[in-house]
Order: sequence, then C-alpha cells, then structure tokens
Amino acid sequence: MPQPLDALAVRTWCSLALDALGREREEIDAINVYPVADGDTGTNLYLTVESAATAVEAVFAAYETGSAAPALADAVRAMAHGALIGARGNSGTILAQLLRGMAEVLGQRDGGAAEALLRAAESAREAVAHPVEGTILSVASAAARAADGTAPGDDAAAVAAAYAGARRALEETPGQLEVLGRAGVVDAGGQGLVAVLGALAEAVTGEASVRPAVRHHPAVTTAAEPCADGGPAFEVIYLLEAGDSAVARLRSRLDALGDSLVVVGGDGLWNVHVHVDDAGAAVEAGVEAGRPYRIRITHFAAAEHPEARERVQRAVVAVVPGEGLAGLCTEAGATTVLARPGEPPASGELVDAIRRAHAREVVLLPNDADLRHTAAAAAEQARTEGVRVALIPTRSAVQGIAALAVHEPERRFDEDVVAMTSAAGATRYGELAVAERQSFTSAGVCQAGDVLGLIEGDVAVIGADLATTAETVLDRMLSAGGELVTLVLPEDAPPELGDRLEAHVRAGYLAVDTVIYHGGAGAPLLVGVE
Repeated sequence: MPQPLDALAVRTWCSLALDALGREREEIDAINVYPVADGDTGTNLYLTVESAATAVEAVFAAYETGSAAPALADAVRAMAHGALIGARGNSGTILAQLLRGMAEVLGQRDGGAAEALLRAAESAREAVAHPVEGTILSVASAAARAADGTAPGDDAAAVAAAYAGARRALEETPGQLEVLGRAGVVDAGGQGLVAVLGALAEAVTGEASVRPAVRHHPAVTTAAEPCADGGPAFEVIYLLEAGDSAVARLRSRLDALGDSLVVVGGDGLWNVHVHVDDAGAAVEAGVEAGRPYRIRITHFAAAEHPEARERVQRAVVAVVPGEGLAGLCTEAGATTVLARPGEPPASGELVDAIRRAHAREVVLLPNDADLRHTAAAAAEQARTEGVRVALIPTRSAVQGIAALAVHEPERRFDEDVVAMTSAAGATRYGELAVAERQSFTSAGVCQAGDVLGLIEGDVAVIGADLATTAETVLDRMLSAGGELVTLVLPEDAPPELGDRLEAHVRAGYLAVDTVIYHGGAGAPLLVGVE
C-alpha cells in the first residue's frame, strides 16, 4: 500500500538503502572501473548513506520525549546534511548533492517527488566540473525524466517510475562509456544509485523492489591497476567552510590541478573531492578558500598494494556492550569500541579504532549480528589505507570473548584468524531481554514486561521471572552439549543471579564449567555455550 512521503518514509528509506547497499557493497566495489579502478564505490556509497541515516535518527531522537513527529523538511534536510558531512569518494559526493537537491524541493510545502528528483539531477550535474555520460549522473537524469512523466502530486507513481527509469539507464551505461564496455560492466556509481532509488520506491509504494543483477565481468576485480593509465595518484577529500565566491575560485584552481572534481554543498559548508598528483596543493587551495577539515588523502597505488607498507604488530578490534567488558578485552590486548544501548557504533568509529590500533594486521570482532554491514564497510575502508583486516562475523559478545581467548599474535595471520573463527563459531549464544510491548514471537505471544529468552537471535522462551527464564535458556542450550558456559551480567544485576545460575549448571551438568563476567550493558544477561 502506498505511504505518504513524510518524515517516517524518509527514515524508512534510509534504513532500506543502508540494507541494500550493505548487501551489494562488495559486488559494486568489484565492478568499480571508472573514474579510477580502486574498488571502493560500494563502500563509499554505504558510508555516505550511513552518515545520512545517522543524521535522520538524531532528528527522530530529538522528538522522542514529545508528542510531535519530525516534519518532512526536517528529515530530508538532516538526510542531506548527514550525507554531505559523511560523503566518501566520487560517487558518495555526487549522491550527497543528489540528496541536497531533493531536500531543496521536499523542504517546501508544495514540493513533490518528481520535482525533487529533477532538481537532484540538475544540482548533481552542476556540482561536477566535467560531467560524463554513462555514469551515476546519467542514471540520475533518466530517473528524473521518468518521474517527470507521472501525474502531478502522485509521489508513489513518481518514485516507482524513477526506479524503473534508473534501472533501464544503468543497462545502457556500458554503451555510453568506453571503459565500461571494455570491462563488460555497468557503472558502479549508477548501480549504487539504483539501489538507493529502489529503497525509496519500497519506502513510498510499500512494494519490495526487484534487485537487479550486478553485471560483473570475470576480468574485473578490485585488484585492478588504478594508476596504469597515468591518472592522478591521490584522492583528496575534505569538508570546507567557505563562502560562495571563494568556492567558485577554488573550483577553478582544483580543476587545473587534477580531475574527477566534485564540489557539493552550500550555505557555507562544502564537501570537496578531487583526484590530483599534488595532494598538498589541493589542500592548500582549500586553506586559501576557507577552513578545510576532516581531510582524507588516499594514495591509489598504496591503497591497492598494502603489502608495500612496513609490517607492524597485529591487533584485535572488538565492539563491546559495556564498560566492564571493555576493560576485560583491553586487558586481553584488544582495542575496544563501546556500543551503548540503542547507540550502535557507525563504521567511522570502527575505522578510527582500527587506526588507533596502529597495526599492520587487524582482526575485527563486531560482536553483533546487526553490525555485519557496518563492520564490513569499515574493514573495506581500512584496507584502502593499507591495513590487512580480517572480519570475523561474531554475532554476540560471548562469541567475541571465545575468539579473543584463542588469539595468538605469534601465529601466522591466516592461522590465527582460522582459530578465532572456529572458536567463535563453536560458541552458541543466547540472551535475555524484557518485552516492551505485546507482540508475536517464535515462542508465542508475549506481553509488555515479560522476560524473553533468545537463542541464536530467536525468542525461545517467554517467562515472568529473570532467573527461571535464564535457567530454561541454559537447559535448552546445554541439551546439545557443551563444555563451558559463559555468563555476562550487567553491573546492576542482582548479586545472587550469577551464583544461582552457576549452581544450576553445576547441579545438572557435572562436566560443564562456568565463567561469569560483569560489566555488560543493554541485556539483563548474555549466555555463551562452547
């Protein structure tokens, strides 16, 4: 059923777009051959949308204590601003300008989706110094033209038509751009935009979008030689506080220094992206124009050949749900990222933690099933900076503890990763939660205040008492066997809870040991069975 294009639809759009890009990120990276074959377009688009989604969530959080809901204008402007400050790479920067163009229209009282898509395509072309057909710009223009042919005011029809038009345009890109035709792929940025528009169509029409296949030629890999064609050696990106006239001069200067120039933004804040041989000159130009910050410089050759970097020590980066576990993991030698209840870390925080580890090789433990896409994007970003990263898909802190327990930095990297992955995989996980409202679960209907016992992410037990429900969860998990039970309790847990559960295991399972950790957060209890 069609939904109104309101603030809630924007929130849903962000969530669906992030999921779509998370699924397609690696495939989009693999077909990235233009403008530079550096294999990061999917990752850059994911990071850009992640920043946009975070900004939208912040708007909704500000309204949680009151009865009013955010206005559409507030949500779309937050989405555009979040994309602007978090934009990565050529395609991510263009996507940020597309969202800004949409926000200019949807922020008005009578603005509709078709008009917004037209303004988005126009503003993106204005932001690119030398627009090229067969790219994300072509896909955006085709989507806008398709939407413009629908009945005025019918947002659902407009976004559905835009998505269909974008898909058709994407298939035409290999015939528009020679490098794509030679490689046998569609444009990577265009593929990412199709995913974003598909999410918009699903959010507004209520109908799941049909995921188009990513055209991937066997000869195209992320190990392509980015500088083989004599192109610029560096990608320079920074945020810039400057006036319009200063930015106009900056565009001219950067255009003379390099290529792939995209300057997006307005109202005093800009995101600058350019490929140059002289990275210092590009930054100096920004200093002359205003105040550049969040400066990121990537050497294309170094990003593709991390083995050329000097090897240093190995490290483990772990996401942990509480201060107590953070201390435990730090003592074990890990660099930690704290995940507070309701505030999962963004991929930028994980990248920062990887950098803080100062390691040539990093094992990343997300310790949460919902962080898999975020962690994958962070790992990919760190790889472009020359760090060898192995992502172990741990879905709970107890799996991360098991992996960290067998970590041996003296082993070969691959052997260490295999051992840690095996330990995590051999650990079944469970947790307790308190139901916030009546709902249907895999174990039946629960009421607000019920204690839920989850095993491997699914509700297996509904109870009224924390300790009794925990014992039932333990019995079910141990029915398949086990040698070690790990219990993680929050700091404010009843002091007798740990003793009671340990006694329960000891009485019923003589060969099973129990270890208890304090300092978790969010869940009343985490359970691991190895």
